[in-house]
Amino acid sequence: MTALVEVVRSGFVESVHHGSLVVTAPDGTVRAAVGDADEPMYPRSSNKPLQALGMLHAGLDVSDDDLALVCASHNGEPEHAERTLTLLAKAGLGEDDLQCPPDTPRGRPAAERRRASMNCSGKHAGMLSACVSAGWPTGTYTDPEHPLQTTIAETVAELTGEPIAWTGVDGCGAPLLAYSLTGLARAFGRLVTADSGNPRRVADAMRAHPWLVAGTGREDTVLMEAVPGLLMKGGAEGVHAFALADGTAVALKVSDGSARAREPILVEALRLLDETPSGEAVERMAVGAGVVTGANRDVGSLRVTTALTDALH
Repeated sequence: MTALVEVVRSGFVESVHHGSLVVTAPDGTVRAAVGDADEPMYPRSSNKPLQALGMLHAGLDVSDDDLALVCASHNGEPEHAERTLTLLAKAGLGEDDLQCPPDTPRGRPAAERRRASMNCSGKHAGMLSACVSAGWPTGTYTDPEHPLQTTIAETVAELTGEPIAWTGVDGCGAPLLAYSLTGLARAFGRLVTADSGNPRRVADAMRAHPWLVAGTGREDTVLMEAVPGLLMKGGAEGVHAFALADGTAVALKVSDGSARAREPILVEALRLLDETPSGEAVERMAVGAGVVTGANRDVGSLRVTTALTDALH
């Protein structure tokens, strides 16, 4: 583990977030790394573009905007939930067929809890739709031994270039596959550099519909809108991955699982890789605005460490 982000309050370092990060070149070779980039970890929702490719291999037949939703960790805003229900209806299914837990829309704790509002509902709707297309049972679609999940696992292993180290259960109930940060970065690069076919379609769908991938104010949406050709997907427990238009890719894991450390790392990594995302929302991400407060005002910020910047130069 390497110190990646410092939390500075009133000019004094209060806390430090450690983690690992890797940069892969367009050909998949490692360009730079800090921390334990080759140790298996759970990619959480950063895995969704890879899972979506497995669904396409299984026969998923959806529009590009629906494909972006299948890759999403969305806010549960009305269009996210409605599009999920429409995707299910096209497959002759309904909300009760989803095996993800019910949840409220992000930022609206008083709203009605429902499965279609859960951030992974698009992924689950895609899994169910793929099962219908392939003629596979829908009632057991989250079982790791289900033919859909074995197809997804084979696809992930091929994209990452390494075997699955462990299979667990994600927060949404779907199988969760462990592999390295290097494998995750390499997979994102391969989606972007594919000449055509399903891998390129996943990347293009997400980049064309960044709001569907996350939602209002979210880092994936904001940064994909700010950087042409950027493919980005975050996950729980401090995981994030992105690939630039040329196939250069980055994957990171904050060791303590903190989400607050990710945004400054993402913005700094993009800048050090010669991208220049701009705008008020991006600048707030860069310093963790609103994170270090006193009496409801900013009294500090987050900053990336020299260990990280030196590695990326």
